[in-house]
Amino acid sequence: MDADTIIRGGNVFGAPAIREPASAIAITSGRIAAIGGDEVLELSGPRTEVIDAAGGTIMPGFQDGHVHPLESGLRRLRCDLSELPHSRDAYLQRIKAYAATHDDDWITGSGWYGDAFPGSLPTRHDLDEVVADRPAILGSHDAHGVWVNSRALQLAGITDTTPDPPGGRINRDENGSATGVLVEAAADLVAQLVPKPSAELMERALLEAQQHLHSLGVTAWQDAIIGSMWGTPDNLPTYVSVAEKEQLTARVVGALWWTPERGLAQMDELRARRMLGQFERFRATSVKIMQDGICENCTGAMLSPYLTSHGPADQRGMSFIDADELRHIAQLLDADGFQIHLHAVGDRAVRESLDALEYARTANGITDNRHQIAHVDVIHPEDVPRFAELGVIANIQALWARRDAEIVERKLPLLGKEREKWHFPFGSLARAGARLAMGSDWPVTDPNPMWALHTAVHRTAPPEDPHAVGVEALTVPLEAEQALDLRTALDAYTIGSAYANHLDTESGTIEVGKLADIVVLDQNVVATEHISAIKPTLTMVGGEVVSSR
Repeated sequence: MDADTIIRGGNVFGAPAIREPASAIAITSGRIAAIGGDEVLELSGPRTEVIDAAGGTIMPGFQDGHVHPLESGLRRLRCDLSELPHSRDAYLQRIKAYAATHDDDWITGSGWYGDAFPGSLPTRHDLDEVVADRPAILGSHDAHGVWVNSRALQLAGITDTTPDPPGGRINRDENGSATGVLVEAAADLVAQLVPKPSAELMERALLEAQQHLHSLGVTAWQDAIIGSMWGTPDNLPTYVSVAEKEQLTARVVGALWWTPERGLAQMDELRARRMLGQFERFRATSVKIMQDGICENCTGAMLSPYLTSHGPADQRGMSFIDADELRHIAQLLDADGFQIHLHAVGDRAVRESLDALEYARTANGITDNRHQIAHVDVIHPEDVPRFAELGVIANIQALWARRDAEIVERKLPLLGKEREKWHFPFGSLARAGARLAMGSDWPVTDPNPMWALHTAVHRTAPPEDPHAVGVEALTVPLEAEQALDLRTALDAYTIGSAYANHLDTESGTIEVGKLADIVVLDQNVVATEHISAIKPTLTMVGGEVVSSR
């Protein structure tokens, strides 16, 4: 039978069954039919499309293990600050121009970095300079806070005496006045007032994000929040609609949002939502649990206090769910066949998450649910080997592991020298035998897999990244011994994330019989040090071209 497509003239990576170097693959009926050299051309017929890889890499498509595509798509359609240099003036100019050309009742956007401002955070007064006539709300790049103007604070009824809500904080200046930055759950005080995007806009946003991810070589992902988030409506209907219209070209696993305050009362609803998400390209089989915040604003849950002169003397961050309750939640979800996808940044949150998954394993026995802990910014050394022992996937965001000014000036001083050594310990996890999956957490940071791979290997920022701010970002590795070798990093972004998504028997490697979910890169990825400069030239899902350059 003639092949539908042959890709030749490249360097095949990720073909574990092939011992000799391979330069070509053949695709028939959406699957890989052959792997080899020039002999693969013998499968060519009159209707076979032959594609020249021009010496680049033919490899399995990237699978983003932790991403928020719909919110990212909305960002691209709104006032997007994410690709600007870290500059107060640049931010304000973009916001002013956006407000002048949009007559929306609210000015919405996101993507700012705190280090662009004196004191490392913006204020309502900054925003008032360019938007005073309407309320404005802009999410931070890490999605753990919002920047609002005075009008938005007024509409939300937030005054200098408004108490912090549970799980959140209203930032205040030295005089006790609300600054206009609202952290974690406090952001909802304003976000709940913003008009919700329409169903049509939600679908546009998802398709916008999908096309961007395909252009970067991403063929599958796990959406880390299926539910209402960051002021947007529930995105499950959006996925269902796009899947029903057969417009979802990626393969997607959805992580259903666990609402902490509802506790176990939401189990029946989660089961029902899982049944709604049962399509060839979309399955809602995971549950996302947020156990803490982030270190930069002292909401990441730590075993020992932060080293800070601000706030309580014994400030250890926030565990959003009581450790005993988390164990019972994990046991019930595991027994019901859900994968558990935990957000844990601080070393206490990581330990509480591991304890909960160990409790579930003891109670239910070993399952194939493939639970994972995402972010793992700080892990106590005693907990590193537990990932492999418990079969827990470490879902890492490698692009974060560099000495940006924001990390050097805001985060590392809060951790101190001892905990700095435990910072993003990817190498230690790999050496201890942990399974690694890799994701971007877009829109928190850029979704380009090549940039993440560069940082995983070099522990420095990609030169192309506009957020590589600070004298050390490009030149001084962040804990160099925690670097990954390139093959381990590539595996994490392909077969590692495929394993986490229960897609490893069908994708994640180049093997005969597997789905032709493939990316072609413009260089030989294992033969260049400038990893971040490599670009995809072709992305295929099931043998169909979804992006071409």
